[in-house]
Formats: sequence, structure tokens, C-alpha cells
Amino acid sequence: MRRFRELVGVATAGLTARKVRTLLIMLGPILGVSAIVAAIGINESSKGHLKAKLQELGTDLIVVNASAGFGFGQDPVIEAAAVSRVGRLPDVVAVTGTRQLSDIVTVPFTGAEDYYRAFPVPVIATGPELPDTLEVPMVSGRFLNAFDEESGARVAVIGRDLADEYGYLAGESRTIELNGLEYGVVGVLDWVLLEPSMDSAVFLTFAAAVADWELDDPDPSRLYVRAPTNTAMVAKEIPTVVSLGGPDGANASVPTDLLDAQSQVDESLNNLTKMMGGLALIVGGVGIANVMSISVIQRSSEIGIRRALGHSRGTIAVQFLFEALVVGVFGGILGALVGAGVVWGVAAQRGYTMVLSVAGLAGWALVSVGVAVVAGLYPSSKAARLEPLETLRLG
Repeated sequence: MRRFRELVGVATAGLTARKVRTLLIMLGPILGVSAIVAAIGINESSKGHLKAKLQELGTDLIVVNASAGFGFGQDPVIEAAAVSRVGRLPDVVAVTGTRQLSDIVTVPFTGAEDYYRAFPVPVIATGPELPDTLEVPMVSGRFLNAFDEESGARVAVIGRDLADEYGYLAGESRTIELNGLEYGVVGVLDWVLLEPSMDSAVFLTFAAAVADWELDDPDPSRLYVRAPTNTAMVAKEIPTVVSLGGPDGANASVPTDLLDAQSQVDESLNNLTKMMGGLALIVGGVGIANVMSISVIQRSSEIGIRRALGHSRGTIAVQFLFEALVVGVFGGILGALVGAGVVWGVAAQRGYTMVLSVAGLAGWALVSVGVAVVAGLYPSSKAARLEPLETLRLG
């Protein structure tokens, strides 16, 4: 035990006597571990944020897009009668059709045409069930209703971001102009996680779209379907129901399928990150070996004196190997802390929920220790092979 305490004291003194050199040796493990921890942590936090969004949105929502087969050379649409057919499927509880209109300049007041012509606002014709289908609340006012649809009234609902851009106040009597036609704003829809473009959109009824914008008929181009049970099966059935058994008509997808694809991409990114971080650790290990080899030459007099006093080759080797071990431990711990700090900062800035594995932190810190010990084998064996007389030449 006394010999071990002496060995620890000598190794500690060797590291603290040249603080700048020790810090430079530690930079390799610090940079390698922090890069791996930060990249994986940010990726996992981003994935967790996406999962939270989809959980809030619901995993039972199906998005149905019209395929080219129903477009007849024009923009593909879904027959309006198909909306009710989809709604009659056993597991469907809500369905709404939408269609984005083109060549409409929406302005909050006269005189802003030039700006909004350059940066157009999306205009979407929709059924009155959209908030219930998407499970998105109203911030203020109301959504379009059956009376608006039947009467073709020029009323509109705007997205939350557009309301902020227009300076809309809750309960305010406000009109907007769509190609010079005035529409009364009756409500503001909250943020739509599935379709961020809706946050800056104007919503109006199909009846108004047909009357004012010369649509041939109220056919949607996209359906949103809510099916709490057998979601995947319903998604497979919908294209057949839309096309009445034909080969074309619609393409149905479930947002959770996109999450699975995203997870696979994330896993590939994690593997690439681990490889790059491992390369950084290897480079850091080479740096440790180089610097400690130089340190052996610089401390040759110390080694010669200790050998002359009776210290064995093994004791000298263990001393330098212990120094490499200390560098790996502190480098790994500092690297893990730096990486965790980067993850925390990015998560706070982007509004993510911080996801970080403590086991992962410990694991990469241990990898750093292993790299440092392996890198210290050559310098320690080189120091052990020095003879007392040879140290006089080197010193």
C-alpha cells in the first residue's frame, strides 16, 4: 500500500508539474467524447421532440392525398362524394377535405398588395370539421360552420401566425381582402403541428371558393381522417374506397410511419457520429502517445535517478501508465460534461426536451479511458526500458 501511495504521488506530481502539457494531452479525449455526446444527445432530443409532437397530434390520424389518376391533366383532386364514403368506414370517427387555392393575393388592408403578392398567403378551402379532425382548438372566435357553407358567406378563419402578422386582436371586427373581395375574419385557429403551413393560412368554405374563385366543383385534394382503432388497416382501405375499387385515386399515409423512417435515419446518423467521434478519440490517443513519449525524454533524469535508487522497470512503466489513465479519466469526464452542456444549450434554445443517457455518458467516458491507457502503453514501456547510464546521455 505504501508503494502504491508513493506511485500515485509521483504520477500526480508529474502531471501537475507541467499543467499546460497535461491540458494539451487531455484535449484529445475531451474533444472526442464531447463531440460524440453532443451529437447523439442533440439527435435523440430532436427525435424525442418529434415523438412528443406526434403524441400530441395523435397517432390515429391519416393523411390522404389525391393521386394523378383523378386529375385528368389538371391538379389531382378527390371526388367530393368520396369524403362521405370514407366517413362511413367502421373505424373512422372524423374526416375533412381541404384544397389549397392558387393565384389569390390576400392582404390585411388596402395598399399592401405588392408585399403579399411577392410573399403570398396560402388560401385553403375546407370543410367545417377541420378543427375536430385535427384536434386543434380555436384561439379566438369560431371556425367555419354549416351555415357558412350553405350560404356561401364571405367569412374566413386565419392561422395563429397570420393573426400575429396581421396584428389581429381577439374579438376584433376585421376584414381581409382576397383579390379585392372582402372576407370577414370570424376566428383564429391554433397552431397545427402536422401542417405548419396552416399557421399562416386563410381558411374559407368550399361554397365560397366555388362562387368566388371559379372552382368547377367542391372537390378536395387532401383528406384528413381520424381513426382511433385499426389505423393502419383503415389507411390501406381508403384508396380503394376513394376510387371505388379502381387502381388510382389517393395515397394514404400515417404520420407514425414517417416517424419510423425518421428513426432509421437517426440511427444511421448516430452510427456515423460514433465513427467520427471514435476517429477523434483515436487522434487524441495518438496525441497522448506523442506527448508522453516526449515527456519520457524530458524526464529522463528523473527516471534515471529512480532506477538508480532501486525502482524496477515495472514500477516506472506503471507510473507512466497511471498518468495516461488519469488523463483518460479526467478527459472523459470533462468531455462528457461539455457534451451534456452543449445538448442542454441546444435543447433550451430549440424548445426540445433534453434526452441524455447517463449510461451513455459513462460508457463514452470509459472508452476515453481505454484509448488513453492503450496510447500510454508505448511511452510507459519506453520509459521502463531506459537504463540509468542512458538517461545521462538523454538528460
